[in-house]
Amino acid sequence: MSEPVLWRCLPFDAMQARTLYALLRLRSEVFVVEQQCVFLDMDDADADCLHLLGERNGQLVASVRLVPPGLKYPEASIGRVVTAPGARGGGLGHQLMAEAVRVLCGLWGQQPIRIGAQAHLQAFYRRHGFETDGPVYQEDGIDHVEMRRP
Repeated sequence: MSEPVLWRCLPFDAMQARTLYALLRLRSEVFVVEQQCVFLDMDDADADCLHLLGERNGQLVASVRLVPPGLKYPEASIGRVVTAPGARGGGLGHQLMAEAVRVLCGLWGQQPIRIGAQAHLQAFYRRHGFETDGPVYQEDGIDHVEMRRP
C-alpha cells in the first residue's frame, strides 16, 4: 500500500524555493515534455492564485492552481491540473480534483467553478460534477473545452 497523500494549499508567496521549483518542474515535465506542447506555462497568474500541492513521501505528485473569481473567468476556477507520471493509475487524479473542489469552496464559498479542460478529459471531469459549457477550441495545439460545475 502506498503512503497517503499530504495536501497543502499555499499562496504563491508562501512557497519555498524548492517547493516552487518542484511545482514548475512537474508542470513542465507533463505539459511541455510529455504532451509535447511548447507553451509559456508561467503566464503571470500564479502569483495571484493559491496552489494545492499533493505530496507523497516528500515528493510532489499532484497539483492544481486555484484561481479566484474574476482572474481568468467570472467564476472561480481550477487550472494547471497535473499528476506525476509515476504516480498515476491509483486514483490520484480523482483525489486531486475532489480535494481541489473542497478547498476552493472552503476558500471562496459554494459557487460555480469553471475550467478549461483538455477535450479528451471531459468524462473525467464529469465525474466531479463539471458539465461541458461551450464548443471545442484550440489552446496551444490541444483541443480544449470550457466546463462548469454549478
